[in-house]
Amino acid sequence: MKVYSPIPPLLLMVSILIFLVACQPQEKFQELNSEQLSGAFEKYKEESINQRRFKHAEVMPLVRSRTGEEFQVEEIGKSVEGRSIFQMTWGNGPTKLLLWSQMHGNESTATMALFDLFNFIEGKADEFEELRTFLKNELTIRFIPIVNPDGMNRWIRRNALDIDLNRDAISLASPEAVLLKNARDTFSPDFGFNLHDQSTFYTVGETEKPATISVLAPAYNYETEVNDVRKKAMQVIVGMNEMLQDLVPGQVGKYNDAFEPRAFGDNIQKWGTSTILIESGGYPNDPEKQEIRKLNFIAMLHAMQQIANRSYEKKSLEDYYSIPDNSFRLMDVIIRNLNLKKGVFEYKADIGIKRKESDLMGDFFVTGSIDDMGDLSIFYGYDELDASDLEIVQGEVYEEPFENPESLSKQEAIELMRMGYLAIKVKEGKALHGLPLLVLKNQSRIPSMISTGNVPNFFLAKNGDLKYALVNGYLIDLEKPKDVDFKQRMM
Repeated sequence: MKVYSPIPPLLLMVSILIFLVACQPQEKFQELNSEQLSGAFEKYKEESINQRRFKHAEVMPLVRSRTGEEFQVEEIGKSVEGRSIFQMTWGNGPTKLLLWSQMHGNESTATMALFDLFNFIEGKADEFEELRTFLKNELTIRFIPIVNPDGMNRWIRRNALDIDLNRDAISLASPEAVLLKNARDTFSPDFGFNLHDQSTFYTVGETEKPATISVLAPAYNYETEVNDVRKKAMQVIVGMNEMLQDLVPGQVGKYNDAFEPRAFGDNIQKWGTSTILIESGGYPNDPEKQEIRKLNFIAMLHAMQQIANRSYEKKSLEDYYSIPDNSFRLMDVIIRNLNLKKGVFEYKADIGIKRKESDLMGDFFVTGSIDDMGDLSIFYGYDELDASDLEIVQGEVYEEPFENPESLSKQEAIELMRMGYLAIKVKEGKALHGLPLLVLKNQSRIPSMISTGNVPNFFLAKNGDLKYALVNGYLIDLEKPKDVDFKQRMM
């Protein structure tokens, strides 16, 4: 009788380890780091777009022109007002991704980044060719760059029916919502990227850091349970966050995951597509969101690497939950310890100022107002000033009228402000101007916090010397003024 010797314990353990390693997802491609992806952005940035407000017709050539060997470009329908909505497909891999942007018409940051991605995809024979080929072979990616062209042209959130498309996933009252639902159902993507902009006043937790990028793997039910579909989205987000921390440390927040039964993100997660929400918030000195556009490009391209490599599978859900939740703690300007007087009362208070945009004649202007006043110690400002040793000085109107606002340069305006003038009068001119002071045509007095209780227009002085001007919500250092693109309306 033949006797079989048992496998030695050490050899058995080695065999098991080899089997387990073989079963683990292996990286097929050495993923590019943040520096390399930043270089890709700089090389392939779409130079024809450098401002966040643009019209549908202005960027349609960037879609239609892609009809070549790289992209399959298809008009999938029209908006309420008859504007074309396109989808673009690239790649021939087994894993399918769907990215959609600007379902809210005034949220264009990711749309800009998508045009940069299209340029990257069409690149040839450079240091990124290996990545490009790998993604093309592993992924099939479908883009809907502009879901709401009517809202885009008006620069409003809703569509031409005044419906919020992100609350129309079930009723499907809008043609744009029907198109998005059909696009998902016919493609059945494994992963979806829901691309939005958020308020610039969100912070990462209770810190002073703006939530420059916010993320979320939306819930698919009221219990906010985690199934395999949602888990994959969370894991991809962990990898994205690791990459973003190299670029904007401490500036990635997470949205509340309360289930919204009408929203597309929540429902697409529910329908079986691992859905990732990316929200573009605020970044210091980036009013046109060009830096945040870059972060979108990098985050999306890195996510594609992870999905193609399946490296996201190694990520821990604990790292997802450790991303701080968003808070609402930012304002444009906070002046702390401002010396105020009312009647016989002298007191100190903080004032917090927010600026809002209003549309006018195809352009827009900014209006600053006091959002809160008192103890603002739990709030932060993009610009902050401690006014403990400063005093309020009311500005004057320069008596001699100018022909129009163009008669004065920004530097000349600053010189007038140093002399105590907060406003000029003009005989004529366009409704909008870019000067740092107020321009008066239809009135002769300066609206002030003292007279209106809300409009912040005054100087701050120390021992009689003017140091700062607060004009329409802009804080201006008279000694070292920043080069700011002012957007103001003639008064």
